[in-house]
This record gives sequence, structure tokens and C-alpha cells, in this order.
Amino acid sequence: MDELGFDFNTSVGWFLHQQEQPYVLVKLTAAQAQQLANELAVSVRRSYITDAQLTHWSNAHGMPQADILGAKLPDPGSTMAGDFGELLCYVYQSTKELPDEAIGAKKWRLKQDRTKPAPRSDVVHFLMPNRPNPSAEDGILCAEVKLKSTAGQSTPIASAIADCTKDRTSRLAETLVWLRERAMAEDLGDIDIPLLDRFIHLVDHPPVAKRFRAVAVVCESLLNQELLAAPAVASPDFTLLVIAVPNLKQTYEAVFEAARAAVPV
Repeated sequence: MDELGFDFNTSVGWFLHQQEQPYVLVKLTAAQAQQLANELAVSVRRSYITDAQLTHWSNAHGMPQADILGAKLPDPGSTMAGDFGELLCYVYQSTKELPDEAIGAKKWRLKQDRTKPAPRSDVVHFLMPNRPNPSAEDGILCAEVKLKSTAGQSTPIASAIADCTKDRTSRLAETLVWLRERAMAEDLGDIDIPLLDRFIHLVDHPPVAKRFRAVAVVCESLLNQELLAAPAVASPDFTLLVIAVPNLKQTYEAVFEAARAAVPV
């Protein structure tokens, strides 16, 4: 459980690996997909604004909390779809590190425009079991996520792999610096400057293990067609993860509808 208040033990059964090579395949059941709106509503809302911020700005402006929240969440469409894919990957990475804690950056809170994706690397987690003390067990998880919910020309597997290369070559490093700059004047929750400094100034600390993922979240009805683009041989540089979700468009819209209604009492 992190500051989103979600017990990641709840989601262990969502992410059972159907296969490991040459790519990881996860298939959510229809029942699990239907659970997501109820299970993730509050955590998704907290991914965009904390309880304290929601209450503060509601009181400061004399406006309903629902109105404040509405100014943070994406509208139905491509940005909402992309955000859902990133949030599902966030839960996946946190769950797979159990019983250890993966400290995730809530980049969705840092958007300058709610109608556009959050900048920099999609999903970043820090592993620091002896925090605040650095150790050789520390690591970074970085994922590039693409989502495809309806038939069309997009190629989520190929696109995720291509953009994962950007994370490995430069974008992850740029993301860490960007997060540190934002942390100077904003509360990033679980992420603070000492934590970021440990992973930015590597020459001053023990080596860090970096794990990269290219993630494709696809509608179950499109899975077989999309898997034709999956490589036949695993890469030593990253893991390809494919997550199939039944009725994906309806599922992510239901999750955000539930998040919009999940204002504190």
C-alpha cells in the first residue's frame, strides 16, 4: 500500500502471467475487468489530486469537490485511454514487487493540461529497501505504455518497444531531473529530493539496477491480431509486457466515471 491507499495484495490475482517468454502475457478475466471500477476508483482519483488538496481547494474557492476533481481528470478519449494504461501498469509494477514496496511517481498530478498526457517517462518506480540509506539492492523500474481499445491502425507493441528505447537512452534520466525540479516547489508525496538525488547522482552511491518494460494494454478482442507484431525472441534490454483486458474501452471509462464520483465524504 502506498499513498494511493490501495492494497496491492488485492491485485495479485489480476496479473497472473500466462507466459514469460519471449514476452510476458497477462489476461484479465471479464469478472476482474468489472471489478476495476470499484477497486481502483479512489486510487485513480488520488493519482490526480490528494485528499488534502481536494479539500483545501474546495474550501478555498467555495466550490464542490466534484468540480475541483473535474478540472483534474481527463475527458473520455485518447488521453483518458492512455492514462488508464499507465495507471494499470503502475498497479502491475507495484504488485509484482510485493512484499517489497515500490515507490511510484504520481506523474498525473503534475500535468499542465488535463487534456494531454503527462510528460516524460510513463511509469517510474523506485526500489529503495533501506531508505533513506542507499544500498546495492536499490533499483528503478521504468515502463513505456501504449493502449489499444478499438480496431485501428495503431501498433501498441511496436510503439511501446520503440519508445522504450528512448527511456533507456535518455528520457529516464531527463525524467528524474524533471521530477527533482518539480519537487523543489511542490509536494510529490512519496517522492522527495533525497530519494531522487540517490538515483540521479549515481557516482556518489552504489550502482542501481534499472529494469525497463515496453507495455501494450490491448482489448481482449484485439489480442490475437496484435500479438502478430510481438518479437519471436526476448530482448536483453527490456521486457515486453502485454496485458489483455476484456471490453477495454468500457472498462477504462467505467473506472474514470467511478473515480469522478469518489469524492471524500
